Amino acid sequence: MPSGIAEFGCEVYEDMHQGLQDVDVVMMLRLQRERMDGGFIPSEREYYHRYGLDAQKLKAAKDDAIVMHPGPMNRGVEIDGDIADDINRSVIQDQVEMGVAVRMAAMDLLARNRKMQMSEGAA
Repeated sequence: MPSGIAEFGCEVYEDMHQGLQDVDVVMMLRLQRERMDGGFIPSEREYYHRYGLDAQKLKAAKDDAIVMHPGPMNRGVEIDGDIADDINRSVIQDQVEMGVAVRMAAMDLLARNRKMQMSEGAA
């Protein structure tokens, strides 16, 4: 955790079971491979044991909690594959698909704005 994390107004937990207690949404993030290789964690197995989302940890969340992950995933490192593919709880596929559409729309708006600025500058 970065120093001063408490100043961001968030609750910090060192135990995932405690942090997941009665939550509505579980948002996992990708562990970058360069962090794995750089000695920041002892091993992928240790990381998964402590921080990976598995069925046992997910039990702490509400029964209808959804699971999110922006992708790409390191299955078996940050999230169990069965949880990632669970059609009842995982919204990962929709999240990834919508993320592409949102990025494309944002790029289109930026490109249109740039064209408009360029044509105004030429006048």
